[in-house]
Amino acid sequence: MNSTLGQTLLTALLALAFGFLGAAAWSYAGLADNRTRAYLLDNPAILQDVAQALQEEQSRDRLASLGDEVYEPFPGAIIGNPQGSKVLVEFSDYNCPYCEASLADVQELVAEDPELKVVLREWPIFEGSEGAARMALAAGKQGKYRAFHEAMFRFGPTTPESIERAANAAGLDMERARRDARSDAVSVELERNLAFAQQLGFSGTPAFIAGNTPIGGAVGVERLRDALN
Repeated sequence: MNSTLGQTLLTALLALAFGFLGAAAWSYAGLADNRTRAYLLDNPAILQDVAQALQEEQSRDRLASLGDEVYEPFPGAIIGNPQGSKVLVEFSDYNCPYCEASLADVQELVAEDPELKVVLREWPIFEGSEGAARMALAAGKQGKYRAFHEAMFRFGPTTPESIERAANAAGLDMERARRDARSDAVSVELERNLAFAQQLGFSGTPAFIAGNTPIGGAVGVERLRDALN
């Protein structure tokens, strides 16, 4: 990174993070002298940290603008304690390999913390996954969301046959489940989840809200645990 680019990037980041007055103060206070610029250019991770901090602040602002609605589950689409005092929201897709990998992380967190409520937001963005998302919400209406959720990842990828196999393994009333999966309520929920994800700036699955911290990607159990605590 050349010095001109580094100075421009730093000033822009400071302006975004602290306002243009903050960026001006940085310059006029002498902090932007050649030695400081040289240090930052030799340590570009500092700029990356500032950019990450700014991104996280913007994500929290976007989350605050949604209010409590994003934490309110579709009926039955919960894993863990429905009355839990800690809340983890997960945006998930049954054809997403990283969502499948994150399943063990969520299971571990639920097993170790009886106060954890996991709200699942079905966000079918991979090809062929909408049918499974609809059946999962239908399973929630029968109080069997978790059974279907885990079975679907076990029997995936999603096909009409694997969806039915997962539904049968979860013990669903299939006639009712098929009717619920086609319902307007389920369609509205999928549209609402898409809107939430877009408003939060998520670009793919899995994505989480751990307490009041939006987190994109399969970040591992330690990161989720730290954010919840």
